[in-house]
Amino acid sequence: MLNKYARAFFTRVLTPFAAFLIRRGVSPDAVTLLGTAGVVAGALVFFPRGEFFWGTIVITLFVFSDLVDGNMARQLGRTSRWGAFLDSTLDRVADGAIFGGLALWYAGSGDDNMLCAVSIFCLASGQVVSYTKARGEAIGLPVAVNGLVERAERLVITLVAAGLAGLHEFGVPGIQIVLPIALWAVAAGSLVTLIQRMVTVRRESAEADAESAAEASQESGTAS
Repeated sequence: MLNKYARAFFTRVLTPFAAFLIRRGVSPDAVTLLGTAGVVAGALVFFPRGEFFWGTIVITLFVFSDLVDGNMARQLGRTSRWGAFLDSTLDRVADGAIFGGLALWYAGSGDDNMLCAVSIFCLASGQVVSYTKARGEAIGLPVAVNGLVERAERLVITLVAAGLAGLHEFGVPGIQIVLPIALWAVAAGSLVTLIQRMVTVRRESAEADAESAAEASQESGTAS
């Protein structure tokens, strides 16, 4: 849902900014690299220290580069396999930094091994969810399912909760509880999404194998 509606909205909003960068001679790849570096810095500098509000602000500013670089590439007519590969690869790096930063907080000053484990699970499951679709498509399957929690949902839920939890620094009592709730929700949603994609790939692979067997049988009968 977020990919369908929010992405379209922000793409329209950010189009003038993308055009400005193009006029300045900035390349889409440079925006991708800068955006990822900003997300990683925001996550690994602020989150391990429990500075969730400012960390979320920094990360959010740089997360929008994921929309800007694609917009620039389309305006330039330079969409390429390399650009898609770079963008997808660095998305995994950024996601790892966000949940890794949270895991570091809970392993250190946050002093909660369970939430540290949940953060690590969110990190790992997010990577695997993305891998299942990429691997399924690589073996020729459509993987015609998105699932309950995609990358956009994982980021929005986690960052909104982290930003709200950071308001505890400004004297808002009890607000920090929203982050653990969000992490558990993302972990559960990611697990459901992983199962959905695995079930879909199993079904599609069985259908493709049956179709191939039928075609082979038909060709054998024709040859005879």
